[in-house]
Amino acid sequence: MKILLPIDGSPAALAAVRHALQLRQGGLLASYVLVNVQEPATLYEVVVTHDTDKLTEIKRGAGSDLLAPAEALLDDADADYESEVAGGEPATLLVELVENYGADAVFMGASGMAEPGADGLGSVALSLLRHSPVPVTVVRAAEPGPDALTAGIDMADVAAAR
Repeated sequence: MKILLPIDGSPAALAAVRHALQLRQGGLLASYVLVNVQEPATLYEVVVTHDTDKLTEIKRGAGSDLLAPAEALLDDADADYESEVAGGEPATLLVELVENYGADAVFMGASGMAEPGADGLGSVALSLLRHSPVPVTVVRAAEPGPDALTAGIDMADVAAAR
């Protein structure tokens, strides 16, 4: 099974990678395709940069940086994967990438770095749910519990500060 994993740098995207790896530990034979889609350059970016090749290079670097944590998770699990930084409208391009890679499924975060939409789903997740030719699993990032709020804080220091 080949699973497409859209990565945008959000906690939800990494939760989707962890979910895919949990299924693999449970016996699912899978390979993965990590993709980061960089949106088209804005007019402002083009005017300021004056060099479309340089702008493409910057966006490719940004996409590679966003893929790095997901690649590290897959490397640690010794999973088979490939990565791509693509440029275009994310909702449309992800459907094309599903078809280009012959993916059997998509695992993605419920909402990305932008403001979530209806039911806590981002616009890209909603669009992919509507238009994907393969099943889409939407994964929410774990809510931080009370322990996460105080992790790494020495409570004696807190008491002393009072």
